[in-house]
Amino acid sequence: MGLRGVRGATVATENTKTAIIEATRELLEKLVEANGIQAEHIASAFFSTTRDLNAEFPAVAARQLGWTETALMCMHEMDVPHDLPRCVRILIHWNTDKPASEIKHVYIRGAEKLRPDRIREG
Repeated sequence: MGLRGVRGATVATENTKTAIIEATRELLEKLVEANGIQAEHIASAFFSTTRDLNAEFPAVAARQLGWTETALMCMHEMDVPHDLPRCVRILIHWNTDKPASEIKHVYIRGAEKLRPDRIREG
């Protein structure tokens, strides 16, 4: 089994625990559904936020989804003046035999503008 990176991003409505967890959970659920990811095949996941999000660790959403045996890390992004505000980005390291061309990356809630080349219809 190989290791693949699965990317995604979303935007929280505000800098609150509830908003960060809600946005992150929605993104994780969409990534899992789009790719058929099973928690036991996730090697690790990195969560990053823009510096205007600090009310909660986005990884809490993964723990709430049952990712209890997965290595998780949270960090802040570089402070770039034209960055998307209140953005949560995720990089999942997934043990899978799928080729890179079959990996579905998910960008929602306005984060689509970060990677318009990754937007897929259907």
